Amino acid sequence: MNDSTLYLVKLGEISLKGLNRDFFEKRLKNNIKHKLKGYRTQVSKQKGRIFFEISNDCPKEIIERTFSTTFGVVGYSRCLRCEKDMEQIKETARLLIEDAPFSSGKGSFKSISKRADKQFPFTSYDIDCELGGVVLDTYPEMHVDVKNPDMIITCEIRDKAYLYTSAKPGPGGLPVSTAGKGMLLLSGGIDSPVAAYRMAQRGLKMECIYFHAYPYTSELALEKVKTLTSLLAPYLQGTRLHVVPFTEAQLWIKQHSPEDETTLMFRACMMKVANKLSLQQEGLCIVTGEAMSQVASQTLESLSFTDSMSDQVVMRPLVGMDKQEIMDLAKKIGTYETSILPYEDCCVIFSPRHPLVRPDKKTVTEHYHAMGIEALLDEAVTNTEVFDFGPDGQQRF
Repeated sequence: MNDSTLYLVKLGEISLKGLNRDFFEKRLKNNIKHKLKGYRTQVSKQKGRIFFEISNDCPKEIIERTFSTTFGVVGYSRCLRCEKDMEQIKETARLLIEDAPFSSGKGSFKSISKRADKQFPFTSYDIDCELGGVVLDTYPEMHVDVKNPDMIITCEIRDKAYLYTSAKPGPGGLPVSTAGKGMLLLSGGIDSPVAAYRMAQRGLKMECIYFHAYPYTSELALEKVKTLTSLLAPYLQGTRLHVVPFTEAQLWIKQHSPEDETTLMFRACMMKVANKLSLQQEGLCIVTGEAMSQVASQTLESLSFTDSMSDQVVMRPLVGMDKQEIMDLAKKIGTYETSILPYEDCCVIFSPRHPLVRPDKKTVTEHYHAMGIEALLDEAVTNTEVFDFGPDGQQRF
Protein backbone atom coordinates (compact mmCIF):
# COMPACT_ATOMS: atom_id res chain seq x y z
CA MET A 1 0.00 0.00 0.00
CA ASN A 2 1.67 3.22 -1.19
CA ASP A 3 -0.67 5.38 0.91
CA SER A 4 0.30 3.63 4.12
CA THR A 5 2.94 3.52 6.84
CA LEU A 6 4.76 0.41 8.01
CA TYR A 7 5.16 -0.31 11.71
CA LEU A 8 7.33 -2.99 13.25
CA VAL A 9 6.08 -4.66 16.42
CA LYS A 10 8.57 -6.52 18.61
CA LEU A 11 7.48 -9.60 20.53
CA GLY A 12 8.77 -10.72 23.91
CA GLU A 13 7.31 -13.54 25.96
CA ILE A 14 5.19 -14.68 23.01
CA SER A 15 8.39 -15.79 21.29
CA LEU A 16 8.88 -18.41 24.02
CA LYS A 17 5.52 -20.11 23.54
CA GLY A 18 6.73 -22.97 21.35
CA LEU A 19 3.92 -24.90 19.69
CA ASN A 20 1.33 -22.45 21.10
CA ARG A 21 3.04 -19.42 19.62
CA ASP A 22 0.68 -19.14 16.64
CA PHE A 23 -2.29 -18.91 19.02
CA PHE A 24 -0.77 -15.96 20.89
CA GLU A 25 0.41 -14.19 17.73
CA LYS A 26 -3.01 -14.54 16.11
CA ARG A 27 -4.70 -13.07 19.18
CA LEU A 28 -2.24 -10.16 19.25
CA LYS A 29 -2.85 -9.40 15.57
CA ASN A 30 -6.62 -9.55 16.07
CA ASN A 31 -6.47 -7.31 19.15
CA ILE A 32 -4.50 -4.65 17.27
CA LYS A 33 -6.69 -4.85 14.17
CA HIS A 34 -9.79 -4.54 16.37
CA LYS A 35 -8.49 -1.27 17.79
CA LEU A 36 -7.70 -0.04 14.26
CA LYS A 37 -11.11 -1.04 12.92
CA GLY A 38 -12.20 1.36 10.19
CA TYR A 39 -8.68 1.79 8.80
CA ARG A 40 -7.00 -0.41 6.19
CA THR A 41 -4.45 -2.65 7.86
CA GLN A 42 -2.28 -5.39 6.37
CA VAL A 43 -0.31 -7.74 8.61
CA SER A 44 2.77 -9.80 7.82
CA LYS A 45 4.85 -11.95 10.15
CA GLN A 46 8.52 -12.83 10.33
CA LYS A 47 10.53 -14.48 13.07
CA GLY A 48 10.22 -12.43 16.27
CA ARG A 49 8.48 -9.59 14.42
CA ILE A 50 5.03 -8.62 13.20
CA PHE A 51 4.66 -5.85 10.63
CA PHE A 52 1.53 -3.71 10.39
CA GLU A 53 0.97 -1.62 7.30
CA ILE A 54 -1.62 1.01 8.27
CA SER A 55 -3.37 3.41 5.91
CA ASN A 56 -2.27 7.03 6.25
CA ASP A 57 -5.79 8.25 7.02
CA CYS A 58 -5.40 6.68 10.50
CA PRO A 59 -4.36 9.46 12.92
CA LYS A 60 -0.97 8.99 14.56
CA GLU A 61 -2.44 9.36 18.03
CA ILE A 62 -4.70 6.35 17.42
CA ILE A 63 -1.75 4.27 16.22
CA GLU A 64 0.35 5.33 19.22
CA ARG A 65 -2.46 4.56 21.66
CA THR A 66 -3.11 1.20 20.04
CA PHE A 67 0.45 -0.09 20.30
CA SER A 68 1.16 1.45 23.72
CA THR A 69 -1.94 -0.13 25.34
CA THR A 70 -1.98 -3.56 23.68
CA PHE A 71 -0.49 -6.33 25.80
CA GLY A 72 1.90 -8.56 23.89
CA VAL A 73 3.65 -5.57 22.28
CA VAL A 74 7.14 -5.17 23.76
CA GLY A 75 8.19 -2.35 21.45
CA TYR A 76 7.06 -0.68 18.23
CA SER A 77 8.49 1.70 15.68
CA ARG A 78 7.72 3.27 12.34
CA CYS A 79 9.68 1.30 9.79
CA LEU A 80 10.97 1.88 6.25
CA ARG A 81 11.50 -1.00 3.84
CA CYS A 82 13.66 -1.25 0.74
CA GLU A 83 15.47 -3.73 -1.46
CA LYS A 84 18.59 -5.46 -0.15
CA ASP A 85 20.96 -3.09 -1.90
CA MET A 86 23.47 -0.99 0.04
CA GLU A 87 22.81 2.21 -1.90
CA GLN A 88 19.06 1.84 -1.37
CA ILE A 89 19.63 1.08 2.30
CA LYS A 90 21.68 4.26 2.71
CA GLU A 91 19.09 6.38 0.89
CA THR A 92 16.33 4.88 3.05
CA ALA A 93 18.37 5.66 6.17
CA ARG A 94 18.60 9.32 5.05
CA LEU A 95 14.82 9.47 4.79
CA LEU A 96 14.38 7.77 8.16
CA ILE A 97 16.58 10.18 10.12
CA GLU A 98 14.69 13.21 8.83
CA ASP A 99 12.20 12.51 11.62
CA ALA A 100 12.48 12.27 15.40
CA PRO A 101 14.51 11.33 17.31
CA PHE A 102 17.34 12.07 14.86
CA SER A 103 15.84 15.27 13.45
CA SER A 104 17.22 17.32 16.35
CA GLY A 105 20.65 16.81 14.81
CA LYS A 106 22.29 16.58 18.22
CA GLY A 107 23.22 13.92 20.74
CA SER A 108 24.76 10.47 20.53
CA PHE A 109 23.73 7.43 18.52
CA LYS A 110 24.69 3.93 17.53
CA SER A 111 23.71 1.69 14.63
CA ILE A 112 22.64 -1.93 15.01
CA SER A 113 22.47 -4.29 12.06
CA LYS A 114 21.07 -7.82 12.01
CA ARG A 115 21.35 -10.24 9.12
CA ALA A 116 18.65 -12.90 9.08
CA ASP A 117 19.72 -13.39 5.47
CA LYS A 118 23.37 -14.46 5.74
CA GLN A 119 23.70 -14.37 1.94
CA PHE A 120 23.71 -10.59 1.99
CA PRO A 121 27.28 -9.65 0.93
CA PHE A 122 27.88 -7.05 3.66
CA THR A 123 28.54 -8.06 7.27
CA SER A 124 26.63 -6.51 10.17
CA TYR A 125 29.73 -4.46 10.98
CA ASP A 126 29.91 -3.20 7.38
CA ILE A 127 26.25 -2.12 7.49
CA ASP A 128 26.80 -0.38 10.85
CA CYS A 129 29.67 1.62 9.40
CA GLU A 130 27.65 2.65 6.35
CA LEU A 131 24.67 3.73 8.48
CA GLY A 132 26.94 5.61 10.87
CA GLY A 133 28.44 7.45 7.93
CA VAL A 134 24.97 8.48 6.70
CA VAL A 135 24.07 9.91 10.10
CA LEU A 136 27.35 11.81 10.55
CA ASP A 137 27.20 13.19 7.01
CA THR A 138 23.69 14.46 7.66
CA TYR A 139 24.22 15.66 11.23
CA PRO A 140 27.92 16.53 11.82
CA GLU A 141 27.24 17.59 15.41
CA MET A 142 26.18 14.10 16.42
CA HIS A 143 28.63 11.51 17.72
CA VAL A 144 28.79 7.73 18.15
CA ASP A 145 28.31 6.17 21.57
CA VAL A 146 28.02 2.38 21.47
CA LYS A 147 27.44 1.95 25.21
CA ASN A 148 24.84 4.57 26.16
CA PRO A 149 23.46 6.25 23.02
CA ASP A 150 20.64 8.78 23.02
CA MET A 151 19.16 7.11 19.94
CA ILE A 152 19.56 4.04 17.75
CA ILE A 153 19.15 3.32 14.07
CA THR A 154 18.60 -0.34 13.22
CA CYS A 155 18.73 -2.26 9.95
CA GLU A 156 17.43 -5.82 9.69
CA ILE A 157 18.21 -7.82 6.56
CA ARG A 158 15.32 -10.24 5.98
CA ASP A 159 13.34 -10.78 2.77
CA LYS A 160 14.02 -7.06 2.30
CA ALA A 161 15.92 -4.48 4.32
CA TYR A 162 13.93 -2.99 7.22
CA LEU A 163 15.15 0.19 8.89
CA TYR A 164 13.81 1.84 12.03
CA THR A 165 14.92 4.07 14.87
CA SER A 166 14.65 3.64 18.65
CA ALA A 167 11.57 1.55 19.37
CA LYS A 168 8.95 2.98 21.72
CA PRO A 169 8.07 0.66 24.60
CA GLY A 170 4.86 -1.33 24.66
CA PRO A 171 3.28 -2.83 27.80
CA GLY A 172 4.68 -6.34 27.19
CA GLY A 173 2.94 -9.34 28.69
CA LEU A 174 0.50 -11.59 26.83
CA PRO A 175 -2.42 -10.63 24.58
CA VAL A 176 -5.75 -10.09 26.33
CA SER A 177 -8.15 -13.06 25.99
CA THR A 178 -5.39 -15.68 25.81
CA ALA A 179 -5.96 -16.61 29.48
CA GLY A 180 -9.75 -16.70 29.59
CA LYS A 181 -12.18 -14.28 31.24
CA GLY A 182 -12.71 -12.93 34.75
CA MET A 183 -14.70 -10.32 36.67
CA LEU A 184 -12.95 -7.40 38.40
CA LEU A 185 -14.24 -5.86 41.62
CA LEU A 186 -13.68 -2.20 40.71
CA SER A 187 -13.91 0.37 43.48
CA GLY A 188 -13.10 4.04 43.14
CA GLY A 189 -9.72 3.56 44.83
CA ILE A 190 -6.13 3.22 43.68
CA ASP A 191 -5.72 -0.54 43.95
CA SER A 192 -8.36 -2.23 41.80
CA PRO A 193 -7.46 -0.47 38.49
CA VAL A 194 -3.85 -1.56 39.02
CA ALA A 195 -5.04 -5.11 39.66
CA ALA A 196 -6.94 -4.98 36.37
CA TYR A 197 -3.82 -3.83 34.52
CA ARG A 198 -1.65 -6.59 35.98
CA MET A 199 -4.12 -9.37 35.20
CA ALA A 200 -4.73 -8.06 31.67
CA GLN A 201 -0.96 -8.13 31.24
CA ARG A 202 -1.17 -11.88 31.83
CA GLY A 203 -3.79 -12.26 29.10
CA LEU A 204 -7.00 -12.16 31.18
CA LYS A 205 -10.10 -10.60 29.64
CA MET A 206 -12.16 -8.78 32.29
CA GLU A 207 -15.48 -7.13 32.91
CA CYS A 208 -15.87 -4.77 35.88
CA ILE A 209 -18.28 -4.79 38.83
CA TYR A 210 -19.02 -1.70 40.92
CA PHE A 211 -21.23 -1.69 44.03
CA HIS A 212 -23.26 1.53 44.20
CA ALA A 213 -25.03 2.49 47.43
CA TYR A 214 -27.02 5.54 46.33
CA PRO A 215 -27.77 7.97 48.00
CA TYR A 216 -25.01 7.14 50.51
CA THR A 217 -22.57 7.20 47.63
CA SER A 218 -23.17 10.02 45.17
CA GLU A 219 -23.60 9.99 41.41
CA LEU A 220 -20.18 11.65 41.30
CA ALA A 221 -18.73 8.47 42.80
CA LEU A 222 -20.34 6.48 39.98
CA GLU A 223 -19.01 8.90 37.36
CA LYS A 224 -15.56 8.49 38.89
CA VAL A 225 -15.76 4.71 38.43
CA LYS A 226 -16.98 5.16 34.85
CA THR A 227 -13.95 7.35 34.20
CA LEU A 228 -11.66 4.68 35.65
CA THR A 229 -13.35 2.09 33.42
CA SER A 230 -12.76 4.28 30.36
CA LEU A 231 -9.07 4.60 31.29
CA LEU A 232 -8.75 0.82 31.69
CA ALA A 233 -10.76 -0.09 28.59
CA PRO A 234 -7.89 0.28 26.07
CA TYR A 235 -5.76 -2.14 28.13
CA LEU A 236 -8.71 -4.55 28.46
CA GLN A 237 -9.60 -4.49 24.72
CA GLY A 238 -12.88 -2.89 25.73
CA THR A 239 -14.96 -3.91 28.73
CA ARG A 240 -18.31 -3.74 30.48
CA LEU A 241 -19.11 -2.07 33.78
CA HIS A 242 -21.77 -3.82 35.89
CA VAL A 243 -23.23 -1.36 38.41
CA VAL A 244 -24.83 -3.29 41.27
CA PRO A 245 -27.44 -1.46 43.42
CA PHE A 246 -26.15 -2.31 46.88
CA THR A 247 -27.98 0.06 49.23
CA GLU A 248 -30.64 -2.35 50.50
CA ALA A 249 -28.08 -5.08 51.12
CA GLN A 250 -25.79 -2.77 53.08
CA LEU A 251 -28.61 -1.41 55.23
CA TRP A 252 -29.69 -5.00 55.95
CA ILE A 253 -26.15 -5.91 57.00
CA LYS A 254 -25.94 -2.87 59.30
CA GLN A 255 -29.13 -4.01 61.01
CA HIS A 256 -28.46 -7.74 61.21
CA SER A 257 -24.77 -8.26 61.89
CA PRO A 258 -22.44 -7.37 64.80
CA GLU A 259 -20.97 -3.89 64.22
CA ASP A 260 -17.35 -5.03 64.13
CA GLU A 261 -18.23 -7.60 61.43
CA THR A 262 -20.04 -5.28 59.00
CA THR A 263 -17.04 -4.72 56.68
CA LEU A 264 -16.46 -8.47 56.51
CA MET A 265 -20.12 -9.04 55.66
CA PHE A 266 -20.03 -6.33 52.98
CA ARG A 267 -17.05 -8.04 51.37
CA ALA A 268 -18.65 -11.48 51.67
CA CYS A 269 -21.83 -10.26 49.96
CA MET A 270 -19.82 -8.56 47.23
CA MET A 271 -18.01 -11.82 46.60
CA LYS A 272 -21.35 -13.65 46.43
CA VAL A 273 -22.72 -11.18 43.89
CA ALA A 274 -19.50 -11.20 41.87
CA ASN A 275 -19.64 -14.99 41.76
CA LYS A 276 -23.22 -14.89 40.45
CA LEU A 277 -22.41 -12.28 37.81
CA SER A 278 -19.26 -14.11 36.76
CA LEU A 279 -21.19 -17.31 36.18
CA GLN A 280 -23.74 -15.37 34.13
CA GLN A 281 -20.98 -13.85 31.98
CA GLU A 282 -19.10 -17.16 31.62
CA GLY A 283 -16.17 -15.91 33.69
CA LEU A 284 -13.66 -18.25 35.29
CA CYS A 285 -12.32 -16.11 38.15
CA ILE A 286 -12.81 -13.01 40.27
CA VAL A 287 -10.11 -10.33 40.47
CA THR A 288 -9.69 -7.94 43.40
CA GLY A 289 -7.21 -5.21 44.33
CA GLU A 290 -6.61 -6.54 47.83
CA ALA A 291 -3.09 -6.58 49.28
CA MET A 292 -2.10 -8.59 52.32
CA SER A 293 -2.79 -6.77 55.62
CA GLN A 294 -3.39 -3.40 53.97
CA VAL A 295 -6.70 -2.98 55.86
CA ALA A 296 -8.71 -5.03 58.36
CA SER A 297 -10.66 -6.93 55.69
CA GLN A 298 -7.40 -8.02 54.03
CA THR A 299 -5.83 -10.11 56.77
CA LEU A 300 -5.31 -13.78 56.02
CA GLU A 301 -8.26 -14.78 58.24
CA SER A 302 -10.56 -12.23 56.58
CA LEU A 303 -9.53 -13.23 53.07
CA SER A 304 -10.11 -16.89 53.88
CA PHE A 305 -13.68 -16.08 54.94
CA THR A 306 -14.54 -13.92 51.91
CA ASP A 307 -13.00 -16.45 49.52
CA SER A 308 -15.37 -19.09 50.86
CA MET A 309 -18.26 -17.12 49.33
CA SER A 310 -17.06 -17.76 45.77
CA ASP A 311 -17.14 -20.98 43.76
CA GLN A 312 -14.49 -19.49 41.48
CA VAL A 313 -10.80 -18.74 41.85
CA VAL A 314 -10.12 -15.35 43.45
CA MET A 315 -7.08 -13.64 41.91
CA ARG A 316 -5.22 -10.97 43.91
CA PRO A 317 -2.33 -9.72 41.77
CA LEU A 318 -1.38 -7.03 44.31
CA VAL A 319 -1.30 -9.33 47.33
CA GLY A 320 2.46 -8.96 47.95
CA MET A 321 2.89 -5.34 46.86
CA ASP A 322 3.26 -2.37 49.19
CA LYS A 323 1.22 0.79 48.75
CA GLN A 324 3.99 2.84 47.15
CA GLU A 325 4.54 0.21 44.46
CA ILE A 326 0.81 0.21 43.71
CA MET A 327 0.68 4.01 43.57
CA ASP A 328 3.67 4.15 41.23
CA LEU A 329 2.00 1.74 38.81
CA ALA A 330 -1.30 3.66 39.04
CA LYS A 331 0.56 6.81 37.96
CA LYS A 332 2.22 4.94 35.10
CA ILE A 333 -1.07 3.68 33.65
CA GLY A 334 -2.87 6.99 34.17
CA THR A 335 -5.49 6.03 36.77
CA TYR A 336 -3.95 7.60 39.89
CA GLU A 337 -5.30 11.16 39.52
CA THR A 338 -8.85 9.88 39.06
CA SER A 339 -8.56 7.34 41.89
CA ILE A 340 -7.65 10.00 44.47
CA LEU A 341 -10.70 12.17 43.73
CA PRO A 342 -12.59 12.55 47.06
CA TYR A 343 -15.69 10.46 46.34
CA GLU A 344 -15.91 7.58 48.80
CA ASP A 345 -17.13 4.10 47.93
CA CYS A 346 -19.83 2.22 49.81
CA CYS A 347 -17.45 0.22 52.02
CA VAL A 348 -15.75 3.34 53.39
CA ILE A 349 -19.02 5.09 54.27
CA PHE A 350 -20.47 2.09 56.16
CA SER A 351 -17.23 0.97 57.83
CA PRO A 352 -17.26 0.45 61.64
CA ARG A 353 -14.86 2.34 63.89
CA HIS A 354 -13.21 -0.84 65.14
CA PRO A 355 -13.53 -3.63 62.52
CA LEU A 356 -12.79 -7.23 63.36
CA VAL A 357 -9.25 -7.94 62.19
CA ARG A 358 -8.79 -11.69 62.74
CA PRO A 359 -12.22 -13.34 62.54
CA ASP A 360 -12.93 -16.95 63.40
CA LYS A 361 -14.09 -18.36 60.07
CA LYS A 362 -16.64 -20.75 61.51
CA THR A 363 -18.24 -18.06 63.68
CA VAL A 364 -18.52 -15.36 60.99
CA THR A 365 -19.81 -17.91 58.48
CA GLU A 366 -22.62 -18.78 60.90
CA HIS A 367 -23.36 -15.06 61.36
CA TYR A 368 -23.45 -14.59 57.60
CA HIS A 369 -26.04 -17.32 57.06
CA ALA A 370 -28.06 -16.06 60.03
CA MET A 371 -28.57 -12.69 58.27
CA GLY A 372 -30.85 -14.23 55.63
CA ILE A 373 -29.64 -11.86 52.93
CA GLU A 374 -29.63 -14.11 49.85
CA ALA A 375 -32.92 -12.78 48.43
CA LEU A 376 -31.59 -9.21 48.56
CA LEU A 377 -28.40 -10.27 46.76
CA ASP A 378 -30.41 -12.00 44.02
CA GLU A 379 -32.46 -8.82 43.63
CA ALA A 380 -29.28 -6.75 43.35
CA VAL A 381 -28.01 -9.04 40.59
CA THR A 382 -31.33 -8.79 38.73
CA ASN A 383 -31.29 -4.97 38.89
CA THR A 384 -27.66 -4.57 37.88
CA GLU A 385 -27.13 -1.95 35.16
CA VAL A 386 -24.53 -2.55 32.45
CA PHE A 387 -22.42 0.03 30.58
CA ASP A 388 -20.27 -0.83 27.55
CA PHE A 389 -16.85 0.71 26.86
CA GLY A 390 -14.99 0.21 23.59
CA PRO A 391 -11.26 -0.44 23.20
CA ASP A 392 -10.86 3.30 22.51
CA GLY A 393 -12.13 4.00 26.04
CA GLN A 394 -15.38 5.58 24.87
CA GLN A 395 -18.67 4.62 26.48
CA ARG A 396 -21.12 3.10 24.02
CA PHE A 397 -24.73 4.15 24.29
